[in-house]
Amino acid sequence: MHDTVLLPIDLQHPESWEKALPAAKRLAGEQGVIHLLGIVHDFGSSMVATFLPKGYEQKILQKMKEALDDFASQHFPDESRIRIHVGHGHVAETILKAAAKYKADLIVMASDKPDELRSILVSRDANAVVRHSPVSVMVVR
Repeated sequence: MHDTVLLPIDLQHPESWEKALPAAKRLAGEQGVIHLLGIVHDFGSSMVATFLPKGYEQKILQKMKEALDDFASQHFPDESRIRIHVGHGHVAETILKAAAKYKADLIVMASDKPDELRSILVSRDANAVVRHSPVSVMVVR
């Protein structure tokens, strides 16, 4: 079993957690802690940010935190074993930074099933995490 499992999810896409969540719970066992990570994507350009209302970024980060809190209360009866984090930026980089910051010994994440054209690839973000992670990564399909 693992002591510290990082589980990045996208609340708007259940396929990012429907299979990964049970796997993370199993791998954390009775003692491990799961770090649930939601990521607000970077807008990419400061020019884009100038068109958004003032304080938009803070509001969106707060909404993500509230949504993750609700998700955790629904899926984790023992909330002492769950930590909730909101990241901001490029998905793969944010996952890798969070894994280092929270000293994860395993990252569990979902990926789309490859099709004929991508038979050896996982999703772009999962691929980057697998390639650059210093800890084990379980990709759940």
